[in-house]
Amino acid sequence: MPQSTYRRFGNTSMKLSPIGLGCWQLSNGNGLFGKFWPALDPITINDIVRISYEGGINWFDTAEIYGNGQSEQQLARALREALPAGAHSHIATKWWPVLRTATNIGRTINVRMNALEGRKIHLYQIHKPLSFSSVSSEMGEMIKLAEAGMIEHIGVSNFSAKQMVEADRVLRGHGMRLASNQVRFSLLDRDIENNGILDTAKELNAAIIAFSPLKQGILTGKFHDNPQLVRSIHGPRRFGASFRPYGLQRSKPLIDTMRQIASHYDATVAQIALNWLIHSNGDTVFAIPGASKALHAEQNVKTLRFKLTIDEMHEISEVSKFVIR
Repeated sequence: MPQSTYRRFGNTSMKLSPIGLGCWQLSNGNGLFGKFWPALDPITINDIVRISYEGGINWFDTAEIYGNGQSEQQLARALREALPAGAHSHIATKWWPVLRTATNIGRTINVRMNALEGRKIHLYQIHKPLSFSSVSSEMGEMIKLAEAGMIEHIGVSNFSAKQMVEADRVLRGHGMRLASNQVRFSLLDRDIENNGILDTAKELNAAIIAFSPLKQGILTGKFHDNPQLVRSIHGPRRFGASFRPYGLQRSKPLIDTMRQIASHYDATVAQIALNWLIHSNGDTVFAIPGASKALHAEQNVKTLRFKLTIDEMHEISEVSKFVIR
């Protein structure tokens, strides 16, 4: 991918591909959250990481809670085994705050670094605003890690607009800025356009990282083509409202619109959905689709090969609003 396609990530100096690889699927089937996905064999994981990197994706998003560290370990192993020696990629991971205080951030950073085989953590994020400590205390602990050179940039996830402002205020007091907020955002999840999060990100020049950008597979269109595939879904996501017959019927007009536009680009419905996501708000939004097969990784990177027109993005947006209203 041409270097010009990379874009500055929020207030940071990092130049990242508009699409990163979400690594929730690398959880090895472990833990409460890891059970959403089947365990993947090492060869498949290596192929996913290699294809992503060779296709121009230069960053990978993981988290402590994904398989209780399994995702971080599987990612680190794949980076070591599947990429050329000296290959440079950026790693984002997250601290799990539930039933913890902010002081745990510093106490567990070595666990995160060990799981990642000592690789640099370019973006360290508070996974949810649900610890026993305040946003200010959490940022204070993250600042200590940054000043010690253990992490490079500081982000949050699932934070409200007000919490983003508070986090950035504390960081500014130490010459730093909030890099990003990772939130649910897709053509079927557009709450951040109305609750102040997207506007605040633009005001702070912070990046938005869109997780679940394909609504856990709904925006691929494959379940609309063959509803019987829902029965083969591994884990609890199969019981979500979007996968039920009425949910699929509700989102079908959006799938049909994207399918028609996709024909002009020799693209898939998923690629159209991702392309809309990374271009409809300038350079603010980055997306992290996952992959459980090499084919998924190939499809992800092909999203970076074209750009929807303004009229096409507007048409998709209007149909999406009608579907989710």
